[in-house]
Amino acid sequence: MPCVADWLNNPFSIVQGIFAQNVPNSDWEKKVTEYFKEKLKENNATNWVPSLNDVPVHYLKPNSLVKFRCMVQDMFDPEFYMGVYETVDPNTNARVLHFGKYRDVAECGPQQEIDLNSSQTVTSERQTFYCVPVPGESAWVKEISFLTDQARVSPSTSYTPSRHKRSYEEDEDMDLHPSKQKEQHMGNSQTDFSNLSLLTLRTRRDLFTQTVLSLQLSLLRFFSFCLCAVLDLAHLPPYFIIFSLWQVYESWDSFKVNDVLEVYGILSVDPVLSIVNNEERDSSALDPMECMDTAEEQRVHSPPASLVPRIHVILAQKLHNTLTHYCLPALMKRRVKPVIVSNFMSELSPVRAELLGFLTHALLGDSLAAEYLILHLISTVYARRDVLPLGKFTVNLSGCPRNSIFTEHIYRIIQQLVPASYRLQMTIENMNHSRFIPHKDYAANRLVSGVLQLASNTSLVVDETQLEQGQLDTTGVHNVTALGNLITWQKVDYDFNYHQMEFPCNINVLITSEGRSLLPSDCQVHLQPQIIPPNMEEYMNSLLTAVLPSVLNKFRIYLSLLRLLDYSISDEVTKAVEEDFVEMRKNDPESITADDLHRTLLVARFLSLSAGQTTLSRERWLRAKQLEALRKARLQQQKCVNGNEL
Repeated sequence: MPCVADWLNNPFSIVQGIFAQNVPNSDWEKKVTEYFKEKLKENNATNWVPSLNDVPVHYLKPNSLVKFRCMVQDMFDPEFYMGVYETVDPNTNARVLHFGKYRDVAECGPQQEIDLNSSQTVTSERQTFYCVPVPGESAWVKEISFLTDQARVSPSTSYTPSRHKRSYEEDEDMDLHPSKQKEQHMGNSQTDFSNLSLLTLRTRRDLFTQTVLSLQLSLLRFFSFCLCAVLDLAHLPPYFIIFSLWQVYESWDSFKVNDVLEVYGILSVDPVLSIVNNEERDSSALDPMECMDTAEEQRVHSPPASLVPRIHVILAQKLHNTLTHYCLPALMKRRVKPVIVSNFMSELSPVRAELLGFLTHALLGDSLAAEYLILHLISTVYARRDVLPLGKFTVNLSGCPRNSIFTEHIYRIIQQLVPASYRLQMTIENMNHSRFIPHKDYAANRLVSGVLQLASNTSLVVDETQLEQGQLDTTGVHNVTALGNLITWQKVDYDFNYHQMEFPCNINVLITSEGRSLLPSDCQVHLQPQIIPPNMEEYMNSLLTAVLPSVLNKFRIYLSLLRLLDYSISDEVTKAVEEDFVEMRKNDPESITADDLHRTLLVARFLSLSAGQTTLSRERWLRAKQLEALRKARLQQQKCVNGNEL
């Protein structure tokens, strides 16, 4: 068991020690990063770092080391801060160097002042990211990360607030007697320098002598921001929603909007930030030429720390595959990856058979639809050729019961299999009133989220069975167009008012519909139920209950692991496929097209990977042709029955 050391509870003491030993050398920042990187490698030390995903902020010790698994929703403009500054004692002229990195508020002694004209001052730059929990993240992913972390409150969270909320009497007493606030927050004087253009550096003693009006304005902004955050992130899960502002100091250009990351950093929830921001916004003494930010922008970019905590990033890593990150961390190391893969491959065949049986029951006994659903779930965009995304496999499951709970239960099953998913009910009301495309709010200088701002590898289930007759307005037409572009091109055009900006994505889309979907798809599979349960809800619930958790975990690892495998086609097989296609065209030139070849190659690719084969064999090619023939025959049969095109 790792020792609970200062690096976890009081990382500032470590940074201070490294800073003191290496100043004036400029490599002290690199040594800080290396120190924490090595510490987190020792004895699964990452398990002892509390996570904002699992632990409420008020249970975490301020200025302690924390981690957060989240998605980058927005990137603010870079800001300047004092990386190194010097304080001076007016009485003794004693000077002390301090570091400003990883801080929102400058630290100085009670008799010290910051020397703004010091030659030792170093102005640095940092990038601010606005981060949210991964949209649609499945509950079982949270359970895995929680079990990996061993406990909700690790030893670094021994800090316990004396009370979560003040009573009304206490609040009134605090407002009437500001001196009591000072008594509760005694400590070193601190000076805010988050915005150097203001040049209004003051001490903590001055900051807490605010009027009741200022406190009321702070509360109004607090609830206003709460409301805006909820409206902007309606597609997030409704439980334990938390947002954070990251202060990133190195390599921020390697991160981009919609990246899923796990970040380690120093938690800053200092209430002084809220008072500073209120005072700065309300001050009438500021020179308009020195402060170009609008009040709305200041409110959004500097929300109360109690609502949106700051994390000063020390280390951050992208999570390309959340499941393998927590279940199979060794997969991230290339030197052991072949061993892990080979061990799992030995039981791949029975796992696939069990998964096929499970999905067959979920799809009411339709084994062909279950086959295609497996291929859909392991599909991913593996490359792009110009504007064409390669590897996407959008499936339209037609023949679904109309206005029933069937699609809802199919979505519940998919939730149990994939790390992140979202169900979009395609109704006239949703199309006309929902915001699908993120857009830029220039007044607040922020990106307002939309339904289609999802993390990579999210499964999007579009429920078209509830679509009724009606008229799409302008917003509805734009939303349907955006959804079609996501499916066809795997991109979302964010609205920046004066122009559109392309954001590539990798979203698995499954469309459930009664007839043929109005949306484009790569493959239409018409459902042919073999079982008609008298009670659909009871049937689906019993199906989920019957599957052991250990079996579900195998299904999850199976689907995630196969996405990591490389795939290739030998020259010999390529030539055989070309000859076979030419022969097929000779026999049926009207119905066999280039699209059919492309789709059959996709089916063969995912069919091979589903069996653990990383290259196409003649056997898998023939099996892919067989599946496609069965699928087309079913569509043709249904077309004849209905007398119109599906």
